[in-house]
Amino acid sequence: MPGMVPATLRRRAGVIATTAAFASLLIPAAFAVDLNQRTDLSEGDKAKVSRVLKAPNDFSKAEDFELMQAGKTTTRKPLNRAVFTYPSASLPFDKHQNFRLGESLFQKFWVSAPSSTRASDGLGPLFNARACESCHPKAGRGRPPVDDERPVSIFMRLSVAPSTPEERALLERGEVPLLPEPTYGSQLQNFGVPGVPGEGEMKISYEEIKVDLSEGETASLRKPTYTIENPAYGPMSEHVLISARVAPPMIGLGLLEAIADTDITSQADPEDADNDGISGRVSWVNPADPDARKIGRFGWKALKASVQSQSASAFAGDIGISTPYDLRNYGDCTEAQTVCFEQADGEQEHLGVSEAPDPVLELVTFYSQNLAVPVRRNENDAQVLAGKKVFYETGCTSCHTPKYVTSRTAENPEHRFQLIWPYTDLLLHDMGEGLSDGRPTGSASGIEWKTPPLWGIGLTETVNNHGFFLHDGRARGLLEAVLWHGGEAQAARTRVVEMPAKDRADLIRFLESL
Repeated sequence: MPGMVPATLRRRAGVIATTAAFASLLIPAAFAVDLNQRTDLSEGDKAKVSRVLKAPNDFSKAEDFELMQAGKTTTRKPLNRAVFTYPSASLPFDKHQNFRLGESLFQKFWVSAPSSTRASDGLGPLFNARACESCHPKAGRGRPPVDDERPVSIFMRLSVAPSTPEERALLERGEVPLLPEPTYGSQLQNFGVPGVPGEGEMKISYEEIKVDLSEGETASLRKPTYTIENPAYGPMSEHVLISARVAPPMIGLGLLEAIADTDITSQADPEDADNDGISGRVSWVNPADPDARKIGRFGWKALKASVQSQSASAFAGDIGISTPYDLRNYGDCTEAQTVCFEQADGEQEHLGVSEAPDPVLELVTFYSQNLAVPVRRNENDAQVLAGKKVFYETGCTSCHTPKYVTSRTAENPEHRFQLIWPYTDLLLHDMGEGLSDGRPTGSASGIEWKTPPLWGIGLTETVNNHGFFLHDGRARGLLEAVLWHGGEAQAARTRVVEMPAKDRADLIRFLESL
């Protein structure tokens, strides 16, 4: 009939009107960080930091200092495959030697004991990789296997649910983060030294799920199913809980450590007191001990509080190398795997306790803390700026907090009082059943995941020659990663599905610029 608006145009107009209505609600005047709790800042500091942390209201140009997304530590090195491997730009020359020594240990291939290379033996007996670099190629992001590859940079975590009141009490008090599978431990290790069979093989199959988007566009998500084949040490518990994890990128870890505790805790809203649908929770490590309790910041479920503890756990669990901070000479071997304990270990009494005595872990930790974040790209490009506006209007910043000013009392002087743009709140969030692994770990339920930092995400293809994202690499691009969001992010996901196609393209272009 004359004068009637076609249904497609009415729907599109409704989407635009809805987006505009949400914009005023979802773009905050300032982020939820409470600077009044910062004891490291003077009143003058607080006023200055408050100004730089304000949310933007002008998306026609980049914000001040946005180019240097890791402050003075940001690297301007060429954007090639090695761009994640450079030291912080502000690292003093006299500290470069320790960085390079740590790098060599990060890349080092360990061998089984006994060996003529006594400084490099102690591998396993069960392991997932022989070097840190194998899991984090070029300090970047791991991926699931392609075709018939054996998985290296993706692991299968294992645990069991509590079966006794005593076990439940241990978990509830936080005295242990999980209960390992009795025979296979806390991680499936598909390799073993000579004479020791690997534990089994992780297999992945995918189901394609079509998603209808606005304006006739579609996307396809691949839903993974995981199985373990050829278990070498007998059947697993029928109550085993499994979760696949790809190795995350390494850049900016020291700066994440340098974020003030109160900047994290002040963003938490476990009961959703403000009724915005977002209820982030702090992941507490050692919650039962007030003197040892710390905020978890590292790992997909924020199970580790420091780069050092994360590194020590990876040495023991992934490579089977003990350090003074994790004394498991036999890695993740269990009492049921007796063949493990028949092998020689790599500990040498004259060098001190553990297979990798001091200063090995300190150097690897220093290297990991000082891997630089690259400079932003195209931050003033019109499409990037439009995508940034969509990112804010869609509500993504409710969890992906764009920026912080790090603590003046951070461990490393180079990381102190830096304006950084990691796009994370480091909190646990309900991400919906679609991403749930059904495996509680530490403070996190099976449905919760830590908000991962986004800086460097647009360089994944450059550094690692792939575009697989999320905790298990199921997403084959950034749009798929967004479309897997559920739970607290369901409303934002719905906005992405329903927004004009141009806005979706702009959003992805913005993410690619980080």
